[in-house]
Amino acid sequence: MADQNYRPQRTAAERASRVRFRRAMALLLITLLLPGSAQLVAGNRRVGRIAIWTVFGIAVTAGLVFCISLLWHGLIFRLGTTPWLLGIFRLALIAGAIAWAALFVDAWRLGRPLELDLKQRRIVVAINGALAFSVAATMIFGAHLVGVHKGMVETIFAGATAAEAHNGRFNVLLAGADSDGGKTRWGLRPDSLTVASIDAVTGRTVLIGLPRNLQNFTFDDGSPMDKEFPRGFDCDGCYLNGVSTWAGEHKELYKGEKDPGMAATVDAVEGITDLQMSYYAIVDLNGFEEIVDAIGGVTLKVRQPIPVGIPTDSFYTHIQPGTKKLDGWETLWYARARHDSDDYSRMARQKCVLNAILQQTSPADVVRHYQDVAKATGSTITTSVPPSEIERFSMLALKAKSQKISTLSLVPPLVNTSDPDMSEIHAEVRKAVKKATPKKEEAFNQESASPGDGETKTPTRKAEGKPKAGDSEADDKGGPVTGGALGSRNKGYQANETDDLASAC
Repeated sequence: MADQNYRPQRTAAERASRVRFRRAMALLLITLLLPGSAQLVAGNRRVGRIAIWTVFGIAVTAGLVFCISLLWHGLIFRLGTTPWLLGIFRLALIAGAIAWAALFVDAWRLGRPLELDLKQRRIVVAINGALAFSVAATMIFGAHLVGVHKGMVETIFAGATAAEAHNGRFNVLLAGADSDGGKTRWGLRPDSLTVASIDAVTGRTVLIGLPRNLQNFTFDDGSPMDKEFPRGFDCDGCYLNGVSTWAGEHKELYKGEKDPGMAATVDAVEGITDLQMSYYAIVDLNGFEEIVDAIGGVTLKVRQPIPVGIPTDSFYTHIQPGTKKLDGWETLWYARARHDSDDYSRMARQKCVLNAILQQTSPADVVRHYQDVAKATGSTITTSVPPSEIERFSMLALKAKSQKISTLSLVPPLVNTSDPDMSEIHAEVRKAVKKATPKKEEAFNQESASPGDGETKTPTRKAEGKPKAGDSEADDKGGPVTGGALGSRNKGYQANETDDLASAC
């Protein structure tokens, strides 16, 4: 009987073949782990040393950047928003992809594939191809994302000059506009106007809402529109949201301005608020839903059925009450719906949307959906903020995220929109900004500690009394709810004037 444990002895040729196969596989593996190592041990040592020193230099640089960023949090933002650095990084990724793939091909050559048997040769070729393609494709895709990011930075942040803080605050005009079907970049009438007044040290923010139907307001002293309307914007049918249209039809007043309509709108907002605008940002509301979809939606408390469209629309429906995660289409209508509601309730809901986006969007969300976010923002947002200021505002946004947001809206019952008292409006704005400006000791504590530490706690203004005629149902806390917002037109909506926007939403 033959011995069942007997194994035929391999010939010297077979043993040599297995050794060559293991050697070929090892060269591919070390090329994956440390590019250039295969050349250093079995090929052109000069090429190997160049590759290894390049990898070592990149690793050291990355380590230094990481360590410095622990102390200087803005470094990552600075590196990630400097167009020429992004261009170099993109080219470096492309060159690295080509070089690494070439090292894999050379490692395959050093493995002497012609000395392998057919089966071994096929395995080595397949693994080499898979590894070379994987690393090259990953780096090329990374270069693509860097290119997308660079394009977004250059498209959105087109401002040329950095502005200084005014009285310790940056005032940024946020304008929402309807696209006009592609005839121009932006619609002729801003659908919403909000000033974000941001403390330059702590990031503490006040959102000042301006109604689109405001009339007879004055412009910034000495501006072209002020000279044209010295007694205020008192032409027939002239409202705040019509300033852009009027200036667009009288471009001679703003010679040299790329966007006369926006320049005139800024002059109007400065005249109304008595605040000097540092920058502006315009959002195309028809593309706003793409931004919300790109970040994965936002969660909002829906207190009443919110109309989606108007009754004559084929898609007319309602967003039903409850705490829900809304997609871009639903969020857009939550913020814009006026059917069975009013402008001022809508302004309150818009502030709740801004708060939700700020509080719920994390850096991880942006990274995870970065390509969609970059594509959406690049095509729907324009701002006068220059790339050099992205670092500053990114850091302020992180600080603001951990603090309360205050609001003030220049709407009834506080303001008579058809005949506003400009001195009274200026006083209300100054009061709101002062309340949101921490004392020097508090600002120092917030700067040296975590954002939000040392902040003075102020109670939220609550709507009082029982619902009146015209109010809708009451919230679960007993306050009136109208058009989906806490409060009423007669008494005011909480989100339009509060020291803590989150609690009013």
